[in-house]
Amino acid sequence: MAFNVAPIRDDLPFGARISGLEYDALEDAGLRAEIRATFEERGIILFEEVEPSGRMLVGLSTIFGELKENPVNAAPRVDNDLLPGIMDIYQEPGKAGIVELDGRQLSGWLPWHFDHCYNDELNRGAILRPVIIPPRGGTTGFADGIALYQAISPELRERIEERNILYRLNVNLEPLRFGRPRNFHEIRRKPGADEMVAQGEQMPRAVHPAVWTRPSGEKVLHVSPWMALGIEGQEDAEGEALLHAVCEEIFAKVQPYFHQWRPNDMLVWDNWRVLHCASGVELGDARRMHRTTIRGDYGLGRFENGASGGAILEMTV
Repeated sequence: MAFNVAPIRDDLPFGARISGLEYDALEDAGLRAEIRATFEERGIILFEEVEPSGRMLVGLSTIFGELKENPVNAAPRVDNDLLPGIMDIYQEPGKAGIVELDGRQLSGWLPWHFDHCYNDELNRGAILRPVIIPPRGGTTGFADGIALYQAISPELRERIEERNILYRLNVNLEPLRFGRPRNFHEIRRKPGADEMVAQGEQMPRAVHPAVWTRPSGEKVLHVSPWMALGIEGQEDAEGEALLHAVCEEIFAKVQPYFHQWRPNDMLVWDNWRVLHCASGVELGDARRMHRTTIRGDYGLGRFENGASGGAILEMTV
């Protein structure tokens, strides 16, 4: 089955667009292998003009691996036995968390991060599908860790190269220490956030390398400003200053791709390589996304002191 592959944007070294895919072709082994190769090379794939359905979302997801269910019972999901693993992410007007950024109030805003930074295992990736697209905003941003590693200053690269970063689950945004935007304030927390944070505080801290090397040889700068606590073995003023400098350099040098969603879009990203964020929506606007999480691990994360985690750390935020 033929399909077309193009850059997601001509000036970016990552990301691809694939068009012309039909559901009935997804079982073709050659097609699946070609899509996986594109994913490994480009980090994110935008599937354009695809069937806007749960079965297409699941079908595309299984190209990249086994779907991972969210173990937290309170996590909203699409309740359909035929379509396992689909999370329902709904920014409902009047019920979502609210932040103020440069004088604008937004709901559903999320800072740059990679999924499961607070766990010892990292999911392979995820796919998003829009269900309700807001009339304004609502974009999702993606930043390539390979490009970030090459873009930051050689001095910072050398200082962060062999360091590990400490993380803990904390979905509240006001404590954001690293990479905090200027003129930022959390006005209203996400419903259920405090309970989740209390559970996270009972769990061990996760440790992940700031830089890791892919089997293909490229080095990846993989630092999640959201939920970062500091540098392992250097939780002092000097270590904090270094992590602040790295996060500031990320924001200064990042060449992101922000996707404006359309009804027939789906997008997959490599969680071992790519940071992502959400731009938020205007108050009063709704945004609804369906998402799958793809199981996997790169094998480099761990908990402090050989500890074990719990089900709360398997959730996706």
